[in-house]
Amino acid sequence: MAQERTGVSTFKGNPLTLIGPELQVGSQAPDFQLNKSLVDVVSLKDYAGKVKLVSVVPSIDTGVCDAQTRRFNEEASKFGDNVVILTVSVDLPFAQARWCGAAGVDRVVLLSDYKNNNFGEAYGVLIKEFQLDMRAIFVIDANDTIQYVEVLSEMTEHPNYENALNAVKALL
Repeated sequence: MAQERTGVSTFKGNPLTLIGPELQVGSQAPDFQLNKSLVDVVSLKDYAGKVKLVSVVPSIDTGVCDAQTRRFNEEASKFGDNVVILTVSVDLPFAQARWCGAAGVDRVVLLSDYKNNNFGEAYGVLIKEFQLDMRAIFVIDANDTIQYVEVLSEMTEHPNYENALNAVKALL
């Protein structure tokens, strides 16, 4: 049975239970299986040798998630081919593709944790009460070691964009 952590994060002040480990800087990044489409599945090894900024959002169709993904899409052009920005949510791949088209987002890779929440559980951000992934940022170096972690204490708040981007820049 997976570890549960209550009170780490909240939704509008109400405590949430996060399922999975509390990942730390210096830990090896857990592998994952995420859907790029209904049939295409990717894992951590598909981004081997790259710096990975993993932006986790509860649902792409909400204001903060929309703004977070747009911000990282804008920043992506400042990094070279050795950096990939992944946005993970439990939204269906259809919804992610529709949102990207409508928003003009083309530099961030949207990946879906909808099938079995294995990313959320492996990264300790699966919200038991909602079966969504908690807003978080992970920066993973080219050797798959976690170099930056921010799991938001309040689901409706923005992450610290500058700290996350500076963590990526420090690896280049």
